[in-house]
Amino acid sequence: MTKELSTTGAFALIVDGWFDGEVHHPQRSTFVIDEGRINDISAGDHGADLERRGIPVERGGFLLPGLVDAHVHLFLDGKPTDSKLRSEHMKQPLADLTEAARASARQALSCGVTLVRDAGDRHGINNRIRAEAQDPASGLPQVRSGGLGVKRPKRYGAFMARDVEDADAIRTSVTELAGANDEIKLILTGIIDFDAGAVTDEPQFDLASAQLVVDSALACGRKTFAHCSGAKGLAIAARAGVGSIEHGFFMDREILGIMAEKGVAWTPTFCPVHFQWAHPEVVGWSAQTVGNLRRILDSHAEHLALAAQMGVPLLLGTDAGSMGVEHGYAVFEEISRYLEAGLPLSKTLSAATANARRYFGINHERLAKGGPFEAILTALSPFDDLTTLRKPVRIWSEARLKPR
Repeated sequence: MTKELSTTGAFALIVDGWFDGEVHHPQRSTFVIDEGRINDISAGDHGADLERRGIPVERGGFLLPGLVDAHVHLFLDGKPTDSKLRSEHMKQPLADLTEAARASARQALSCGVTLVRDAGDRHGINNRIRAEAQDPASGLPQVRSGGLGVKRPKRYGAFMARDVEDADAIRTSVTELAGANDEIKLILTGIIDFDAGAVTDEPQFDLASAQLVVDSALACGRKTFAHCSGAKGLAIAARAGVGSIEHGFFMDREILGIMAEKGVAWTPTFCPVHFQWAHPEVVGWSAQTVGNLRRILDSHAEHLALAAQMGVPLLLGTDAGSMGVEHGYAVFEEISRYLEAGLPLSKTLSAATANARRYFGINHERLAKGGPFEAILTALSPFDDLTTLRKPVRIWSEARLKPR
């Protein structure tokens, strides 16, 4: 058992079962936590021995790593669905948008999301919240920030990216942004035309320019993640070897094969499209458009299942801040979409925990001896009752995760 525990701060947690980020352990186990790290994990109930040694012991529940939302926009509020209110939100003073981002992050943490990747804002609010989150007293989850991304002039993405016109601008901008950003975001395509049921515009970057973004970022020690949907853009993103493809609607088997070969991760973000399908009255979609949305979602689910079979790294992200996609709560909706696509709960939870931490280069991506105790406790096992995830009993997020 454990040795040399600190006299203050150490405690033991005896759980009925746990998930380490990859493997489900259904047996009762004893965790000993000391100064924010896992000192020991052992099968069975060793509470009596620990209590004799003066270690406080808690019993009951199911333990798993803190959840990760790999695609959010903290300064956006997903709850309002009225277009006028959403437009007015974007026009608020910087101080108000920053406070909205803090509220979004705290709401995510209250749902058991202990790490988020902010996928871009033009104000740099995400970088500020990332810095604030380093204070254990902040009440914020850990934040990875995409800062400001890159896009082509007069194309989609002004709220989260700067313009780059040519190769020199790409090199200069990526090098500058790499000094502040954890990753470099590439706005490769626009958004889906739901009435047409397709991505109707051309990609913003050709293969050579996308490759230049990727290579420039790697030269600065940064990965790239690409906002991308539609076959043309997806083919470019995969062949350029971006770190991860975000959204990725209209995926196909050939592109998945390239992603698997190159180790390109995928964050499918079902939530925004699913919300508009489930609530077409909010946008005023016609029956034909609702049918398009359903076909898009069905194809997305089919290719998610195929991606899992082919070994594409999967990250769970929600695009929280989009219309109807609330920070924190949306993670449970995204988990439901993975399960509907046929992924087992263990793979789905891996996408929401260990996969993302591994992709981000975080040491100890799983709950393991010697690692940080970044975890949530639920009353029941989610393998028995999935709804228990929605109401975490305890959340431990004070550990400061450090990159490799």
